[in-house]
Amino acid sequence: MQVKETQNEGLKRGYEFTLPAADLAAQVDAKLKEAQPEVEMKGFRKGKVPMALLKKQFGQRVLGDAMQEAIDTALRNHLEKSGDRPAVQPKIEMVNGESWKEGDDVVVTVAYEALPAIPETDLSGVELERLVVEASEEQVTEALENLAKNVQNFEDRKKGTKAKDGDQIVIDFKGMVDGEAFEGGTAEDYPLVLGSKSFIPGFEEQLVGAKAGDEVKVEVKFPEDYGHPTLAGKDAIFETTVKAVKAPKPAEIDDELAKKFGAESLDALKGQIRERLEAEYNGASRQVLKRALLDKLDELVKFDLPESLVEAEANQIAHQLWHEEHPEEHGHNHGEIETTDEHKSLAERRVRLGLLLAEIGQKAEITVSDQEMTQAVMRQARQFPGQERAFFEFIQQNPQAQQQLRAPIFEDKVVDHIVEGAKVAEKTVTKDELEKAIEALDQL
Repeated sequence: MQVKETQNEGLKRGYEFTLPAADLAAQVDAKLKEAQPEVEMKGFRKGKVPMALLKKQFGQRVLGDAMQEAIDTALRNHLEKSGDRPAVQPKIEMVNGESWKEGDDVVVTVAYEALPAIPETDLSGVELERLVVEASEEQVTEALENLAKNVQNFEDRKKGTKAKDGDQIVIDFKGMVDGEAFEGGTAEDYPLVLGSKSFIPGFEEQLVGAKAGDEVKVEVKFPEDYGHPTLAGKDAIFETTVKAVKAPKPAEIDDELAKKFGAESLDALKGQIRERLEAEYNGASRQVLKRALLDKLDELVKFDLPESLVEAEANQIAHQLWHEEHPEEHGHNHGEIETTDEHKSLAERRVRLGLLLAEIGQKAEITVSDQEMTQAVMRQARQFPGQERAFFEFIQQNPQAQQQLRAPIFEDKVVDHIVEGAKVAEKTVTKDELEKAIEALDQL
């Protein structure tokens, strides 16, 4: 195989591989000879089929296999010798493919972008700030009060009291569309908390101010995207009778409340709440720290980027943002989405940081363990209740899906590795200050 360089500009590489016809023919003969002892054909004993007949019967197929194998081997040898790592799958084209005939040399062009060499960078001097928030007594108390509301009871209000948001009303109702009752539109003694938005828009609002014994004709319109197509967009009337109006009564904050949430005592529940709150604060703080680290790395390390990776990332960003702006579009039956300079700038940052973190992780021999992958799969599977087995099978059979789960785990482990060697100062802040820092991340 002869190799001639045709392009070497920046990260772009181009080569012309020539496989002499004589070498290809010898390779075909060798493959046929290797297979000959196992070939059976009518009129011949096993292993005794003449080579000429084998070549006539199987020559074209073996020729194609030999060509592909020769090209793959040549490319593999070239990459090992050059040390190049293609950013994406190399583009391989056969010269004069349509006019090529057996007996001609095989000439193919190979083009790719090489991944850049990542410069050695001393990260030990990186300075970072970790925001620290301690859960206050007020925050623990607020969380306790919210728990008490979640298990609240309702007590009858005085006769004649008007219902307000937060109250529970007990109602009988019968819904009708075009004067006809519809399936699922009737109930008795239904407990409805006003303001819970558990009914279609406009229903609960019309019952605010109602008293026990009142009969209210609730007029609403089903949303256009309502789950039952026969009702979607239809006007409806609900004949409603209010049977009781009840006021919310939060549970007492005591040991009994704690036991309802699996704690032995109120003090134990407070401890659990404090730990949960501080775990949430630590998670938010880590987001701020990680963004600060990535910003510093982006400024600290510069190198050429493969245009193919940047273009693919920019297209993905544009596509994702377009769908966020058009949530009603779930498929891909839309026109071409153009990328902007802003998309390209963000793509360059992501590609640069992705390559840098990959290089740092590789040198530090950071890997994602089977146990970490299993935990990630289990977390994702919980989002598909009842379909966990199907999800597991999908992940097992889909290397790309596995990589999508592995990549963020690997990235976080590399970030932790860098942070361990950096100079990190802790700064105690309030919950509000931490929230502002998180909000600022979304604005960047």
